Amino acid sequence: MSSGKRSSHVAARPGRIDRIRPCFGRTIHLIVPALTLIFGFLPLPAHAQAQPPAIASPQAILVDYESGTVLFERAADTPSAPGSIAKMMTTAVVFQELAEGRLTPDTEFKVSEYAWRRGGAPSGGATMFAGINTSIKVSDLLRGAIIPSGNDATIILSEGISGNELAFVQKMNDEAKKIGLTASVFANASGLSDPTQQTTARDMMRLATHIIRNYPQYYTIYAESDFLWNKILQNNRNPLLGMSLGADGFQTGYLKESGFNLVGSAVQNNQRLILVLLGAKSDKERADDARKLLEWGFRAFESRLLFDKGQVVGEATLYGGARGGVPLVGTSAIRLLVPRNGTERINARILYEGPVDAPVTAGTELARLRVMRGDHLALEVPLVAAENIAEGPLWRRALDGAYELVVGLARDGFSKLKNAYARAT
Repeated sequence: MSSGKRSSHVAARPGRIDRIRPCFGRTIHLIVPALTLIFGFLPLPAHAQAQPPAIASPQAILVDYESGTVLFERAADTPSAPGSIAKMMTTAVVFQELAEGRLTPDTEFKVSEYAWRRGGAPSGGATMFAGINTSIKVSDLLRGAIIPSGNDATIILSEGISGNELAFVQKMNDEAKKIGLTASVFANASGLSDPTQQTTARDMMRLATHIIRNYPQYYTIYAESDFLWNKILQNNRNPLLGMSLGADGFQTGYLKESGFNLVGSAVQNNQRLILVLLGAKSDKERADDARKLLEWGFRAFESRLLFDKGQVVGEATLYGGARGGVPLVGTSAIRLLVPRNGTERINARILYEGPVDAPVTAGTELARLRVMRGDHLALEVPLVAAENIAEGPLWRRALDGAYELVVGLARDGFSKLKNAYARAT
């Protein structure tokens, strides 16, 4: 049986979802139903300010936490050196160790000479001023890593958990892959300059979302205003905390080669926004851009329901099933942030690899709903099987197999004709 992948787009009438059979075999990557949603809002009045503010930072992303709607992005997938925001990956690994019981907040780690020299007072960089050969609790090391962004604190944590920083970095990269950080590579626990270390604005947004969702009991540390250690009081380096924006977390970073970076999160009227800025030219530019985007995001958008929890979004074609298709639903209600009082055309498409092999168990992720605002991806959420579908009778499996054989041969023939035409022209 021949296999291959091909994109297919078929438009459906507004408000309706059509199920169609794939026309090029089982391994088609994109099979529609394609759903077009039209929001019939009035033209946007001037005061609504749907246009984003002018910012200087070369890379940025602003996302609604609950729905996942992307409100603004600029070069969000361009790699850049993270600086100290890489510490968020370090703390995410520590949070996981705590959550799974391998550490407790009272576990103590010793300060090695390496940690003291590379990240402590002798280094001249950001530090919690940990004393060499002293022992410090994990709870204090986390505050030292987050609030003053202490390089020594992250190195001490890495050595205490994995024996050495290099082994811990492997944990960081393994966890990054699990979270879905597709463009990030971590080379140390502190974010100190390294030519192989990189991330993107989108990846840091995903990491921030992961921390808030999975470790709310530890996320609160990011909102603490100051940290006292070794008789030295240091303020939180996050400038958003003092802006009366509802900010409650995350971190800043700076490297000469990449500029001033920031990951922030704020809540107003029960709505949380996550912001990432990379490459600002100064700490003032970084702070100004962050304020502009957050204020605009909270003011200019409102939430609209696309699908209720449990509402069928579309149907995936089944191979060898008791039925020809399986209904797809979201894992929760699917919402999208749209400009207040605006007129905007939103296109939504269901993507899956199929037909899906029967049997199917309810709750199994089978597809993704991708919502586009113009040329920009506004939202992407998983879709799962709404019900159990058993394997079909022998005649059904034979019919589906014959169908696939025919369309596979047709696809191969079409491909050969296309290649021959290309050579001839």
